[in-house]
Amino acid sequence: MPQSPQSPQSPRSPRSQQSRQPLASPRAGQADGAAPGARSATPPARRFADARIAAVISDIDGTLLTPDKQVTARAVAAVQALRDAGIVFTLASSRPPVGLAGLVKQLHLDAPLAAFNGGTLVAPDLRTVLHARHIAPELAKQALRALDAHGHHAWVFARGEWRVTDPSGPYIDLESRTIGTGPTVVARFDDLDAVDKIVGVSRDFEALARSEASLRTRFGSTLNVARSQKYYLDLTDPAANKGEAVHGLARQLNLPCSRIAVLGDMANDVPMFEAAGLSVAMGQAAPDVQAAADDVTAANDDDGFAKAIERWLGIDKTA
Repeated sequence: MPQSPQSPQSPRSPRSQQSRQPLASPRAGQADGAAPGARSATPPARRFADARIAAVISDIDGTLLTPDKQVTARAVAAVQALRDAGIVFTLASSRPPVGLAGLVKQLHLDAPLAAFNGGTLVAPDLRTVLHARHIAPELAKQALRALDAHGHHAWVFARGEWRVTDPSGPYIDLESRTIGTGPTVVARFDDLDAVDKIVGVSRDFEALARSEASLRTRFGSTLNVARSQKYYLDLTDPAANKGEAVHGLARQLNLPCSRIAVLGDMANDVPMFEAAGLSVAMGQAAPDVQAAADDVTAANDDDGFAKAIERWLGIDKTA
């Protein structure tokens, strides 16, 4: 039976930064009676094997990709190494399904994927929807009014479209390059049926962080509110979170969540950390996100994704 939706604002108790060793899982390898936050000296590859990890789920932007949205040759090789070891690799992202197409092709992905922070599960063809969660129309209206009151631009993703009211707004060009398609410009957000995700967009990162806290308080359990990037604030159905993505993908793969390892870098990845058997945060992630993960790898501008996989698989490579 699926567990109840996880909340990104309720991570595990922070672990001691001084005691953290790279890629050591306390759940898989912590010695009996060890103090919270203590790490086993067992090599990462042994812990990965002991946990019987059968699938790896990665976030995309800030994790798999470099800051300039590229997959390094080392990351491609790491994904292939997982495949050679018989371990499933797939993605969980805040992107819409269309934004996964390039990576599905480049990495030869053949397992179900999670889009919209887990709100939509799709087959590798990206057209077959396996499961979808939508924001209720009235809640969507309230969310849009709240974002406007906070002074943020808003985007609506619904029925396969990315809708905007201001085509010259912030990050339109970046998002177009990222997901490989442009927006649909509308005069007003009138059609709010089947909304997958609403995004608040701002160049004022501190203001957006304040809005994240404020909207979480305002909407409580009725909406999932979390930044997927420092400039994007995502609002989705409460069950559309990456914790539920892990549960949903586990069901599709016929695996327990304890046999899934995950990697991520933002607050919206924390529910994924909580649901999986092993979790790794990126080196550039905020301290609270790092504290919620089992371990921390290098930053995404230093092949942190590939380094985590290599250590798990016992691949000896120089940094």
